[in-house]
Amino acid sequence: MANFILIHGAWHGGWCWEEIVPALAHLGHRVLAPDLPGMGEDAASGHIATLDEWAMFVAGMASGMEGPTILAGHSRGGMIISRAAELAPHAMKRLVYVTAMMPLPGESMGQIVGEFAPNHKSGLADAVRPTADGRATVCHGREAAIATFYNTSPADRAEAAFARLTAEPTVMLTTPVALTEARYGSVPRTYVRCDEDRALPLALQDHLIARQPCDVASLHADHSPFYSAPAELSDLLHRIA
Repeated sequence: MANFILIHGAWHGGWCWEEIVPALAHLGHRVLAPDLPGMGEDAASGHIATLDEWAMFVAGMASGMEGPTILAGHSRGGMIISRAAELAPHAMKRLVYVTAMMPLPGESMGQIVGEFAPNHKSGLADAVRPTADGRATVCHGREAAIATFYNTSPADRAEAAFARLTAEPTVMLTTPVALTEARYGSVPRTYVRCDEDRALPLALQDHLIARQPCDVASLHADHSPFYSAPAELSDLLHRIA
């Protein structure tokens, strides 16, 4: 069986994998789904992390596991697993991008969105706003956030998830990710497309794949397949392992 580390996306915490962790563990895998520093249950600390801090946190966790690890990153988590693979490629068996950002070397998440946004609207603009100090963004619009992140997820899951969202460091949007072909590029990649995604539209997902061809799988799911298609996502991760 395999080691998995599941990395949450923006505004979320490790809690978003709550249906996936037990499903993979039941199949015999070793699974971790941490809160990134300053996120999830650690959000109360008020800590504003950097991309490299998160990447080092994940790379260290993977290096501490017995045997190579599959890193699965959701949404913004794709930036983190990419950089973690650059830092510790020896510890990585595969990177799995779950409807996630898959950057080119030296690219920031803002560049990806900015290049694509003029022709394809995402619901994120109506769901988030900056904090007073500008150091973070928060999801302030319940209806817009649910319609963007959880549009085909069960209503009770969507409501509970929205209630747990926390602030996301603004720096994550503007920080370029340092990657090299020799390190990051040596780790095999799989991209999981989600066809009902309103946060990272399918056209953007396919754009990312076209720039960096890799193994591809598809789910009939919204931006949060851990809620809208948990059995299918768990089975897919098991098959990837």
